Amino acid sequence: MSLTNPSILVVDDDAELRNLITEFLRANGLRVESAADGTEMDSRIAAERPDLIVLDLMMPGEDGLSILRRVRKPGGPAVIMLSAMGEDTDRIIGLEVGADDYLPKPCNPRELLARIRAVLRRRGEEGAISASGGAVRRFGPWTLDIVQREVRRADAPAAPLTDAEFRVLAAFLDRPQRVMSRDQLIEAGKGVDSEVFDRAIDVTISRLRKKLGPDDPIRTIRNEGYMFTLKVEGE
Repeated sequence: MSLTNPSILVVDDDAELRNLITEFLRANGLRVESAADGTEMDSRIAAERPDLIVLDLMMPGEDGLSILRRVRKPGGPAVIMLSAMGEDTDRIIGLEVGADDYLPKPCNPRELLARIRAVLRRRGEEGAISASGGAVRRFGPWTLDIVQREVRRADAPAAPLTDAEFRVLAAFLDRPQRVMSRDQLIEAGKGVDSEVFDRAIDVTISRLRKKLGPDDPIRTIRNEGYMFTLKVEGE
């Protein structure tokens, strides 16, 4: 990823909005290409892999969630979803599938620019951690690969994490053996809409527990929040 000259791909079937976003982002120093649908997006990605995709949820043909599922993989671009629907359920689904952020349409181009910069900054910080040799963290029989965003139990296949799952696990690893409230987990996942993240947190932790497998170290502390019970290596 190039933080000094990031590449953005805007995917939206609304030509007027697509052109408006594209020109605004270019005027603010970003390299931007655009596509009207999934097929055109694939051609753009084949020519140059973007650092981040601004992706519309509702499009004819392949919809945004389907596209998100196939582009969200280890080492893939960050994704910010846009949707005219704006319902909490749709936003939660987008975040759970793996979107880095979510904005309702019509959105303020300046807010979109701020969200793009925040997501790229977080990605760059994670890359800096990897480059400094802290790409792996260990806790009990588990290993978290920060670069690939995968968690592995000893002698078991690696399980890829969604963005929400990765952020929650990273927050626990930064504060092991301490009770964390929902508000603290929301703050740890900054950049994600707090209201949506609050409603999705229990689902996210449930899915994370399943990926960790037997004897997962996340404990529910009644009326207080959650606690990660193990010591962490590679801090």
